[in-house]
Amino acid sequence: MANSKYEYVKKFEADDRLPPSNWIVVRIDGCHFHRFSAEHAFEKPNDENALNLMNVCAVSMLEQFPEIVFAYGVSDEYSFIWRENTQFYQRRASKLLSLCVSYFTSMYVMKWKEFFSYKELKGPPYFDGRVVCYPRAKMIRDYLAWRQVDCHINNQYNTCFWMLVKSGKTQKEAQEYLKGTQAKDKNELLFQQFNINYDKLPQMFRKGSCIYREKVEEIVKEDGNANGVTRTRNKVVLGHMDIIGPNFWIQHPYILQED
Repeated sequence: MANSKYEYVKKFEADDRLPPSNWIVVRIDGCHFHRFSAEHAFEKPNDENALNLMNVCAVSMLEQFPEIVFAYGVSDEYSFIWRENTQFYQRRASKLLSLCVSYFTSMYVMKWKEFFSYKELKGPPYFDGRVVCYPRAKMIRDYLAWRQVDCHINNQYNTCFWMLVKSGKTQKEAQEYLKGTQAKDKNELLFQQFNINYDKLPQMFRKGSCIYREKVEEIVKEDGNANGVTRTRNKVVLGHMDIIGPNFWIQHPYILQED
């Protein structure tokens, strides 16, 4: 009976601590989200309210956990970049993943009515995820660029697909119609058949969402000081910009602690 104590069992727990001096990416994805979006009648190919709900949950993550330095999201997925020297949860992969999934899911349920006041949440969303380590900041930039490229490719295809379906084609017919088409072909299809200029669609749809901290200056009034005192603080901001090239990272070197 004495050997069944938790202290004894704990010795046999797997040590899933991530290697030191590595950036940690926790990526969560909606599980069976096609079914979830159909049940709640999300607009196709993009539901702006649904995307904004995902974004506000991710913003809350950065506000709650300072060790997360950047987040990138599109559709039903979000990637959270944890500081390379973080000791949060002793760098245990399973606990970091569990934390991100559970907190994000809780926020999604709590914030639902802010974006869908006219719809009842029929059941909680489900997210699964994975944890990956990258030893260099350049690899993080490459990873995020890959996710943004994937966002563009998927959104361009989905925009064409759902416009074809809305025009009367079956989903199978729409798939066959788009088979083998290149990016230029899809842009031409949208413009010629549906009068849609793909490059003019909202940036959130085409580029995804970036969340990070930005230094802002505030003037704080204090007793005895008529002009106030200027203070600097970090503010969590949400944007939809290119992160494929170097420009964003040159303008924000502090995010990945680069000179």
